[in-house]
Amino acid sequence: MRLARATLGHVPADVATPRYAPADVGIGVVHLGIGAFHRAHQAVFFDDLIAQGGGDWRICGVSLRSAGVRAQLADQDCLYTLVERDAEGERLRIIGSVAEILVAGEQRDAVIARLAAPATQLVTLTITEKGYCHDPATGAINVDHPDILHDLANPAAPRSAIGLLVAALAQRRASGGGPLTILSCDNLPHNGALLRGVVLALAGARDAALAAWIEASIAFPASMVDRIVPATTDADIGALTRQIGMVDRGMVKSEPFRQWVIEDWFAGARPALDTVGAQFVADVRPFEHAKLRMLNGAHSTVAYLGLCHGYETVDAAMADRRIAAVVDQLMREAASTLPPIAGLDPQAYATVLQARFRNPALQHRLAQIAMDGSQKIPQRLLGTMADVYAAGGTPRAAATGVAAWLRHLSSAHLNDPLADRLRAAVSDDVAMLVARALSIEKIFGPLGRQQWCRDLIVEMMP
Repeated sequence: MRLARATLGHVPADVATPRYAPADVGIGVVHLGIGAFHRAHQAVFFDDLIAQGGGDWRICGVSLRSAGVRAQLADQDCLYTLVERDAEGERLRIIGSVAEILVAGEQRDAVIARLAAPATQLVTLTITEKGYCHDPATGAINVDHPDILHDLANPAAPRSAIGLLVAALAQRRASGGGPLTILSCDNLPHNGALLRGVVLALAGARDAALAAWIEASIAFPASMVDRIVPATTDADIGALTRQIGMVDRGMVKSEPFRQWVIEDWFAGARPALDTVGAQFVADVRPFEHAKLRMLNGAHSTVAYLGLCHGYETVDAAMADRRIAAVVDQLMREAASTLPPIAGLDPQAYATVLQARFRNPALQHRLAQIAMDGSQKIPQRLLGTMADVYAAGGTPRAAATGVAAWLRHLSSAHLNDPLADRLRAAVSDDVAMLVARALSIEKIFGPLGRQQWCRDLIVEMMP
């Protein structure tokens, strides 16, 4: 038996189910990049909001490339199970906030139409850092990116997420669809401003009047999201099948912790997400910096050091006292670069983060975190290095994280959009490896030319 609306009555009593009729709630959100993280994070907030009568905020999920999520959820009426796990056990809940799944590669016109529809009030994105087609060192659009070149030549048939947004905004403007809020939920500094910049750049290259309308009518708030969501395995699906007596191929698993901090800037209707645990704030930047540098920077460091030492999961790597010591020191270095943040004690935050990393129930694979390092290292580790050094310190732990990433470049499992260029930097001579890699301007920018930075990374090479 497959999980679906018709089979919800067969779900065990200890599994929470939607407290509303999903089919009776309209679509108000389009989400680009409907992977596991979105389904375990933003979709859960909207599920809570709808359950308390918060309005028509169901989600049209868009897969930008693969039809995999649609294959998982289409036969389940887009229902799926969230499994929250920690050392004390697990809690199961069926999520009903996703209404439909579209695949951009096959249904581009339908995606654009849904984005442009007057009923759509909010667009959210988890497209990963590389999906923004930008230069990680500057944040500007990469005009040489193959997808951007394609979208400039074929504006009505875009390939990138940014091209889809611009095409949809052009259609929305032409049809009088009204203002819209586009909310980045990716781990990028100033993600709202970055998204606004690349959208305006692409729109301006197409039509100056369209760019002017976007500036006047569309809000691009920043946000910070936090929840550890490991990849689902076949073993997870099998275990869930035995627990609930039916097959759920769209299940996701996560830790209990979740956080969503959103800049309070909306162009149209604003969902009352603050009533279900999200925070609306005037400035997301302090929260964003704390998370990017303390959590994400440490996560990347654990991943690369752990892989260097033969570990497979975060909790296993954290059980190694050498790695745990680097993580603790990195969090101290990162905390020293942060301004005072109301309600945040950096040392207490570090303690909580390290406890989350040690959660043995998640089995968060290091290889999952290690992907796309060229897009992550600048905001996760290089900023900490630069700021600690500028303050008169020596950022040894942050440099260790970067050095471990450079070691990872020779791995057969390297998964990175700049993989070819990175592999060309590999050398048995450590100084040569560091010099070649740090000369990649798109990643390291001016910092890569600093001799102190090169020397320190060579010194900390694992």
